[in-house]
Amino acid sequence: MGQNVKVLVTGAGGFIGSHLAETLVEKGYSVRAFVRYNSRNEWGWLEHSKYKSKIEVFCGDIRDYDFVLESVRGCEMVFHLAALIGIPYSYISPLAYIETNINGTYNVLQAARAYQLKNVIITSTSETYGTAQYVPIDEVHPKVGQSPYSATKIAADQLAISYFRSFDLPVKVVRPFNTYGPRQSARAIIPTIITQLLSGKKEVKLGNLSPTRDLLFVKDTVNAFIEIAKSEKAVGEEINIATQSEISIRNVAQKLIKMIDPTVTIVSDEERIRPENSEVRRLLGSNEKIKKITKWRLQYIFDEGLKETIDWFKKEENLGLYKPDAYNV
Repeated sequence: MGQNVKVLVTGAGGFIGSHLAETLVEKGYSVRAFVRYNSRNEWGWLEHSKYKSKIEVFCGDIRDYDFVLESVRGCEMVFHLAALIGIPYSYISPLAYIETNINGTYNVLQAARAYQLKNVIITSTSETYGTAQYVPIDEVHPKVGQSPYSATKIAADQLAISYFRSFDLPVKVVRPFNTYGPRQSARAIIPTIITQLLSGKKEVKLGNLSPTRDLLFVKDTVNAFIEIAKSEKAVGEEINIATQSEISIRNVAQKLIKMIDPTVTIVSDEERIRPENSEVRRLLGSNEKIKKITKWRLQYIFDEGLKETIDWFKKEENLGLYKPDAYNV
C-alpha cells in the first residue's frame, strides 16, 4: 500500500473525508475523490485544498449505482464515507437516510464486488451502539437504533458484513466515535460552541448538557482509517476508533468557554434537545481491538485537538463560512 495505489474516497468533500483524502495524497496514494454533484461544480472542503491539483474529482450522487460503478473502475480500494449524518434531520426525513446511507452503501459494495476491489472500508458510527449498556463499549456491544440515522447505519454495517460472508468481499467496518476538528459541521457540539463564542455571543445556546462523549481529534481518526486499511486482520471485522475516555457536553462547553471567553454563560435551548428515548446518554469506546490488530495509537490529547480546532475557526475566512445565529438540523 502507498505509492501509486489508486484509492476512491466517497464523501471526500466532507469533514472527515477531506482530511482523509489529503492525508492519503501526502502518503503517496493516487486519490479519486467522490463528491456530491451540484450545479456550481463545488467540491466541498476540497475546493480550497492545497492538494486540489493532485486529486481526481468525480461529481455524482452516491444513490446512483451507475455513477458509483464508474467511480470505482480502476481503483484498488475504497474508503466509503458518503452519508447523511445529521441526527435531527433524520427525524424529519428518515427516507432520505435510507436512500443515502443504506442504498448508497449497497451501491459501493456491489460496485466493489463487480471490480473485485482488494480493500473496502465502510464507515460506521458510535451512534449504532445507542446509550452504553456497559463501558468501555467494545465491538460486540448490542446495536440499538435510537434515531433513524443510527438505524440506517446499523443496516448499512450489517449489509457490508453480509457481503464479506456471502461473497468474500474484503470489507472492513470502521466505527469512529465522536470525531471533532477543523471543518466540522456546525451541527456538531464543538463547532456549535466555538462559533458562538468567537462571534462574540455572551450566552451559548446548547441542548442537553449531561450526555458524555468519547471525543476523537480528526487527525487521529484519519490515521486509524489508514492503519485499518493496511491490516489484513481487519478483513470482515468491525473496529472501533476511540480514545477510551469520556467527557460530558457541559464540561466540553466549560472548557471551551475558559479557553475563549470566560465571561460567557450557557443557556438551554429546547429546540436543540433530542426526543427523550432518542438521546444517546453515554458513549465511551474501547480501543483495545484496533490497538491489537493495527499499529494505530492515539497521538492527540483533548486539549491539543481543541487548540488546533479553535485556531482554525479563528481565521476570518473559516469562521465566515458558519452561521452561529442559526440552529442547523
